[in-house]
Amino acid sequence: MNRAPTRTALRLAALPAALLLGDLIFRAAGLGALGAGSRRDPRVALTFDDGPGPRTPDLLAVLAAHGAPATFFVTEPACRAHPGGLRDLHAAGHQIEAHGRWHRHALRLTPWQEWAQIAWHPHPDRCGPHLYRPPYGGHSLLTRPIAHLTGRQIALWDVESRDWTAQPAAALAAHTLAHIRPGSVILLHDGPQVTPELLGALLTGLRERGLTPVTLNDLRPHRIGLREGWARLRGSYGR
Repeated sequence: MNRAPTRTALRLAALPAALLLGDLIFRAAGLGALGAGSRRDPRVALTFDDGPGPRTPDLLAVLAAHGAPATFFVTEPACRAHPGGLRDLHAAGHQIEAHGRWHRHALRLTPWQEWAQIAWHPHPDRCGPHLYRPPYGGHSLLTRPIAHLTGRQIALWDVESRDWTAQPAAALAAHTLAHIRPGSVILLHDGPQVTPELLGALLTGLRERGLTPVTLNDLRPHRIGLREGWARLRGSYGR
């Protein structure tokens, strides 16, 4: 009996299972990535993905009005399109890290493209650590090995602002503040029209709760272990 077709079919079926397992372990659970900071320290980190862009000056104005630092994960196309925005982020003293050469999920990149995606950084000559936040938090099976080989640390988050939805700023702020704890890393985006107003409401709410915004470097996030990973996994799938 020729078993070759059966073995081939099993191998083909194993690939989606391996990709799903990688998604569960590295994106949803986040094992080994940088997550939240100390839950005993009343500080949080505001992080912005996808910029710089036309909305960057508005975000900088709100941050300056509240005296709050933040961390911006920028993309190469956005930096090329808005070099002034990148200079303004740097001049304002905010932390600037990498969101990749393309805003694509890791599974939509070839291995050599993913290498270029992760290796790119807006300030490669700066003293490290150099952080990389994968678009959508997405991982392939090569994401972590490539990050290790290129000297990058994967930085995720534990609270989503959902500023990409159509909800008003007040509703988004209430939802976000309900999930924030000391040490939280909050995901926002440099682009949506609602984000500057949402940011102002968040900063006011954080101050009322006695929480101080800092950069990711100052927050000193720890690597996600099994216990936190399991909690993230349950939260990711609505449990």
